[in-house]
Parts: sequence; structure tokens; C-alpha cells
Amino acid sequence: MTLKFLLAAAGSAALLGLSACDQFDPLQRDGLWHPMHVNRPDLTMMAANPADLVHGTGSRTTDGTLAAAAIQRLHDNKVKKLPQAGTSDITVTGQGGSQE
Repeated sequence: MTLKFLLAAAGSAALLGLSACDQFDPLQRDGLWHPMHVNRPDLTMMAANPADLVHGTGSRTTDGTLAAAAIQRLHDNKVKKLPQAGTSDITVTGQGGSQE
């Protein structure tokens, strides 16, 4: 037999052997865990009302006027400044690091 024939036979045997690998891959076998859409059932179980994941619910305390006004100011580039929080400014009084 020639070397070419042996290489072709070895290559064909390797391809034939690798073609059956998907039978043993745990992510491809039927009846086992699949990594597709695995978060959806967990999220549905954690939600108090799973229907809220499909469509939201309105607020009973407001009609959205305040939120709509904030969005309009954002679009008009007239965003209100945040109020002062009442914290003190941090000032550097010395050098950092160890002193010898």
C-alpha cells in the first residue's frame, strides 16, 4: 500500500469516528439539560406574578405625568440639577503612603 492510500484511509477513519461525537455530547442528547433559555423558567418561578414578565402593571398612586415631564426635559436638554446632598467635601491634608 502506498503512503497516500494509508493517509486517506486514516483521515476517513478519523472523520467517521468524529462524526459520532455528537451522540455522546451531554449538551446535544435528548432528555438532558440544554443551555438554551435556562433563565426563563427560573425567573418565572421567582416572580411574584409571572404575567408581569410579559406585560407590566400600572401604578395606582400616579398617572405618569411626573415621569413624562422628566423624559420631556431630558429630550429638551433641560435636565434639573440634583439637590445638594449635605455631605462635606473631601480635602487632601497631607501626603499619602508611608513616611519614613
